[in-house]
Amino acid sequence: MSTDPAGTPPRYPMPRPAGCPFAPPEELLRRSREEPVFPVSLWSGRSPWLVTRYQDVRTVLSDTRFSVHRALPGFPASSLGQVLRDRIAPTFVGMDDPEHARHRRMLIAEFGVRRIAALRPVVEETVADLLDEMAARTGPVDLMEALAIPLPSMMICRILGVPYQDHEFIEKHLRVRLDIHSDADTVTRSSNAIEAYFVELIRAREHEPTDDLLGRLARDRVRTGELSRQQAAWTAALLLVAGHATTAHMIGLGTMVLLADPARAALVRDGDESQVATAVEELLRVLTVTHTGRRRVAKVDMELGGVRIRAGEGVIGAAELANRDPDQFPDPQTIDLARTPNHHLALGFGIHQCIGASLARLELQVAYPALLRRFPGLRLAVPAGDIEVVDASVVLASPEIPVTW
Repeated sequence: MSTDPAGTPPRYPMPRPAGCPFAPPEELLRRSREEPVFPVSLWSGRSPWLVTRYQDVRTVLSDTRFSVHRALPGFPASSLGQVLRDRIAPTFVGMDDPEHARHRRMLIAEFGVRRIAALRPVVEETVADLLDEMAARTGPVDLMEALAIPLPSMMICRILGVPYQDHEFIEKHLRVRLDIHSDADTVTRSSNAIEAYFVELIRAREHEPTDDLLGRLARDRVRTGELSRQQAAWTAALLLVAGHATTAHMIGLGTMVLLADPARAALVRDGDESQVATAVEELLRVLTVTHTGRRRVAKVDMELGGVRIRAGEGVIGAAELANRDPDQFPDPQTIDLARTPNHHLALGFGIHQCIGASLARLELQVAYPALLRRFPGLRLAVPAGDIEVVDASVVLASPEIPVTW
């Protein structure tokens, strides 16, 4: 792969094969089988290695010889916007241990499996309310606007302690940070706006403590000097964008995959919690909506996938290709909602595995069956091929999904 003359970062085309409209192209899958590690060209002129096989990608994500530190020479940034974002607002996702572990420990209890499981009644009530509002409308409804975006936004705002009425302001600026084509001035303005917003919330919590994540950050981390207000602000912003963008588009695109086959929709609609949970894992594998790769830079010379990688060379772990590795997933192009085991990499692996994975899974496990049960006749209001899929973002997205019933 190479960039076009305008400097667009490489990204995988999105053909629409029957039954799996978001699969990588067969040509790329074939090359990954023949040449599991090969160079690609970036907007910056760098040529990092694209790592495509499952076991090799797991190595990239777990081996301490690879660094996620984005200021290191050779780091394969996806765009100029990412470079600027990381300079303006570095967060723990761009740190190596032990600094990464120190910051992650501040948050891990907030997203523990038991704490998130206790939120199931809240998620169920939120979904039911959104579906009530959806049912009261006539004509085609945009699934993204009615359910997919507000559900994860409401939940992460609740956990953080962010007023949901501010979500449009927040999402506007976070979209800039996710867009790989954002220019320097736009990134800087949006970054400054987001920082100022969260710094003010943190400052308010210092004077009036609250029982939410922002309140605990202010009380336990900022007032003690462990974090600056700016660091706490960017930690909160990171959690907010990570807590809603991926899940929102998983709800939308996953629903499209389910509606493409009545048997799939029926399994999720009528299945018990265990069956639905298994189906969600397959949808995560198939879609891998964080589709621009897990990016690292080699700290030492090493061999990976039969290729000699030198210290200072960038590496991109292509999770969407690894999740279709036939050595790990039998018949990987088939969507098998009963697939077990299913140790996909859609939510990462190793020390940088998504901290909000349990929350994302819970929201998906509740949203899909509730939607299909409430609207048994749910269908796309336009042909699937007419629905836009945007890949100029860190997250594979469909801005609008019209549905009817």
